[in-house]
Amino acid sequence: MKVDQQWPNCELVPVSVPSGVSDMPMSDAECIEGAKNRAMASLQATGADLGVGLEGGVMFMPEGMMLVGWVAIVDGDGRVGLGSSARIPLPEFIAQRVRDGEELGPVMDTVVNETNTKHRGGASGILSAGLTKRSESFATAVAYALSPFVAPQFY
Repeated sequence: MKVDQQWPNCELVPVSVPSGVSDMPMSDAECIEGAKNRAMASLQATGADLGVGLEGGVMFMPEGMMLVGWVAIVDGDGRVGLGSSARIPLPEFIAQRVRDGEELGPVMDTVVNETNTKHRGGASGILSAGLTKRSESFATAVAYALSPFVAPQFY
C-alpha cells in the first residue's frame, strides 16, 4: 500500500533524527523503542500530521538470529501505530559478527565487497538474491503501522 493511495495530496518530508538506541538494536523491544523515538522526533522536527520512524535490528530465536525492521507512526494526539517487516534468518557467519559487536550494514558491505548496501537492497535483498528488498520490507511495515489511522474504527 502506498501512502498516497490513502492520502493523494500528502507530502512526505524525510528527516534524519536519532533513534536513542544502539546502532545495532538486538531485540524487538529495542527496535520498537528506536522507531517510536524517531517517529516522535520527526513529528516534532516537521510539525507534520504524522511522524514516522523506522528502525532495523536483529532478534534472537531458537532457529538463529533474525533480521527485522520496525515502524512506528505517531500523531499529535499521542496515538501510535506499530508494524514490523517479515523476518529473515541471518547466516551464522554473519550473525556471529553481529554478536561480536559489528553493525549489520557494514558487515554486509564486506561480505559482498560493495559499499552502502543498506541504502539499496539491504541484507534482505542480498540474502534473498533480490527476491525482496529492504525498502519493500519497510513499505509493508509502514502499511501495518498506518492501521490505526486508516481503520480507526478497529482501534
